[in-house]
Amino acid sequence: MTTRALLLGSISALMLGGTMVGCAANGSGIASASDRSTALASKGAATDAGRAQTALAKRDGAAAIGFAEGAVALMPQSADYRMLLGQSYLQGGRFASASQAFADTLQLSPTNGKAALNLALAQVATGDWQAARQTLATHAANIPAADRGLALSLAGDTAGGIALLTETARSPETSAKVRQNLALSFALAGRWQEARVVAAADMAPADVDPRLEQWAAFAKPANASDQVASLLGVRAVADAGQPVALALNAPAPVVPGEPVQALAAADPVAAQAPVEVAAVPTTAPVGFSKVSFGPRQEVVQALPAMMLRPAGGPIKVASAPAATGRGMASAAYQVKTPATGHWYVQLGAFDSAGVARDAWGRAAKRFAVLAGYTPNGMTFKADGEDFYRLSVGGFSRPAADSMCRQYRAKGGACFVRMGAGDAMAQWLRKPGMQLASR
Repeated sequence: MTTRALLLGSISALMLGGTMVGCAANGSGIASASDRSTALASKGAATDAGRAQTALAKRDGAAAIGFAEGAVALMPQSADYRMLLGQSYLQGGRFASASQAFADTLQLSPTNGKAALNLALAQVATGDWQAARQTLATHAANIPAADRGLALSLAGDTAGGIALLTETARSPETSAKVRQNLALSFALAGRWQEARVVAAADMAPADVDPRLEQWAAFAKPANASDQVASLLGVRAVADAGQPVALALNAPAPVVPGEPVQALAAADPVAAQAPVEVAAVPTTAPVGFSKVSFGPRQEVVQALPAMMLRPAGGPIKVASAPAATGRGMASAAYQVKTPATGHWYVQLGAFDSAGVARDAWGRAAKRFAVLAGYTPNGMTFKADGEDFYRLSVGGFSRPAADSMCRQYRAKGGACFVRMGAGDAMAQWLRKPGMQLASR
């Protein structure tokens, strides 16, 4: 099994496989076969679709995009051709365009679980985690649990992903793919002991450390697109989005032989090198010794022992590691001298405290400016929905402004505001802890 397939389980097959070739794109407003123009358009679209799929098989994303765009331009109301277009954009590393193509596919075919999963992963690659989680929630009934669980983890909700995959791993539907997706989700959450135990259920002992080494690099992406690009084995490119000429509400199909509006092509991002995770050989590297990881990156209380029952095999127990003193917390969670100001730097608003916790863990690894601060949070309502604010604070106004400027200079997003009930983050509080109000 290749590294890419083992990393993503069955998601990769859904993203790049299963597209039809040359089927009749009838219905959805298409004229009858007696109409010569429509017949010509249908024949030309089927030819372009076949060529696009041939290019996909050869991993030639640029060629696939050109042919798939041609098929959609001829038959804009075909969900199959829209799906093929989205897969071609993924192969070409054009994630913004892929998001639009899969969204169009879902408009035409609302129960298409493959399109929904692909849309969520494309949204992850563009950094729109909240939209990805919403897509997964909306189409949960049409996306297999094994795929949806890992997609949730990639979208920043590792707690939700682990819970879903754990339930699936305990069920009769368990498989090596389910367990490896669960192990990777544990790794994304920084829970390395559990990742090791679950991964070992389906791997030779000598292969576990090399796999964890790969996951350690995978869990620390430099860009939003890195993880999805790694899993697909592609290179992200600059992408302004799908050409306007291919909008779903485009007018009539274009007849072959008539002039067509030029379709825009994306230029590669020269500064971005290919991600190495997917290229790691499946055999253990020569001279590779036991992996040594840094301090654990979570401070949440570990979940109870988890029972995994591989089909036809012995029970594997994934238990949480015992406390080992000061090694339990990373530098990002070491508390500084309590601040006395009333200004806070808000880092984001999230669906829940669990999602905010994952966002803090990733931000603390990526932004050194957060080192030494304890995250704060509070629940609030907006448009009838509950959200969880994530902040650091207790600053004077000048100190808050300086902190936010440093964070933005490194690529973060933040703003400064007065305190509004911010308290120690929910996941850091011990059972029974009461916080004094000012």
